Amino acid sequence: MRFLQKLLFGVAIGVMLGSVAAAPNVDGFYSLMDEAMERMHAAMHVNPSGDIDRDFARMMVPHHQGAIDMAVAELRFGKDERLRRLAQAIIVEQGQEITLMQSILDETPAPLPSSNSKQHDHHMR
Repeated sequence: MRFLQKLLFGVAIGVMLGSVAAAPNVDGFYSLMDEAMERMHAAMHVNPSGDIDRDFARMMVPHHQGAIDMAVAELRFGKDERLRRLAQAIIVEQGQEITLMQSILDETPAPLPSSNSKQHDHHMR
């Protein structure tokens, strides 16, 4: 009998926790969005290589990944079906663009730093 009581108690707790988990977690959404933006902005700051195309791709990969991370948060917490479909499209399209940019970066060797190259401190905000 004790086993049955424990089993029923466990099921009841699981149902209650499931109900809580199903409730909108607004704080969870904003935490995920903040984390995604912090990662994205930090990763977008690259030291200039002198190759504009390469630097563009190096900055855009984390920008696109940030969009994917934010779209995942929309899918987890959002209710508007139009925005959920847009989030799905963002995940697919931005993922394809990341793959393309990464393949270009992989096939193009990074230039060697020259003694004449200036390091620019740039901040995009």
